Amino acid sequence: MSGDDRQNEDDRQSELAREHKERQAKRAAAQTAKARRNTFIGAGVAVVVVAGGVFAATTLVNKEPEKASAESSPSASASASASASTEPSVTPTAKTGPVTCSYKRETSVPNKFVGLPGKKPNMKLKKMTIATNHGNVVVDLMTEAAPCSVNSLSFLAKKKFYDNMKCHRLVTPDVSGVHMLQCGDPLAKADGKNPTDGQGTAGYVYADENADIALSKGVVFMTQAGDAMGQNNSQFAISLSDENTQIGSGYNVVGMVSEGMEMLQGLATSGKDLIINEADITGDGGTTAPKNPVIIKSITFK
Repeated sequence: MSGDDRQNEDDRQSELAREHKERQAKRAAAQTAKARRNTFIGAGVAVVVVAGGVFAATTLVNKEPEKASAESSPSASASASASASTEPSVTPTAKTGPVTCSYKRETSVPNKFVGLPGKKPNMKLKKMTIATNHGNVVVDLMTEAAPCSVNSLSFLAKKKFYDNMKCHRLVTPDVSGVHMLQCGDPLAKADGKNPTDGQGTAGYVYADENADIALSKGVVFMTQAGDAMGQNNSQFAISLSDENTQIGSGYNVVGMVSEGMEMLQGLATSGKDLIINEADITGDGGTTAPKNPVIIKSITFK
């Protein structure tokens, strides 16, 4: 091979390498955009018409950390004093004086109403145990920073609202760019086919609090529509990977998983473990469900 031929070959290899790098960068950008679109499914109040009916459109997107103040006195919007880490830790900001929570009836979305929580939360609650068909998940609560969220969850648990409920959404990074399990829709079939899974609530909403923590592995938080404020309800999610920190903050964080994380991460390792429904009303396959159902037997507090 002559010197010119070798130079041409080197130039060609350099060009191929450059094109390959550009394709990788485009794929990475596309994955990030997909993650931002397909973040989480909550229950909001924006409506769309589907098959002659009206349902809540609830695909969550990146939320700005600026949130509406919680309707409590003093403010229940206090944040934890440190960002959540991958290690289970609870560092809530201490409150002074009594806390009063406010809950508002919401009937514009499908719901199962069992009443409204009381206004005075139990500030002594430290742990929440979610008993599932796969084992127990123990959550160290941030009650001092999220009293109204914990109060709502505790109220619904006492009403057996969550008993025998199927978690309707499980996603892995290869499917939606995030890794999380979502539960709390009393009307969900969790079969990966029902187009309205993720829309059901307990029939009331409440304001935001403790919303400055990034969604790292183990963070347990309340979900709501990406453009909503003060629309927290019965649905909650558990972050299963630090990849979710790209979403930023803006969701009510209620605590950190201290037991059961390994079991949760083993529920699905890739999209092959999921039933992906491309026909849900959000258009993003948001009702992706685990092939091996995740069923909440009960939730208890202490």
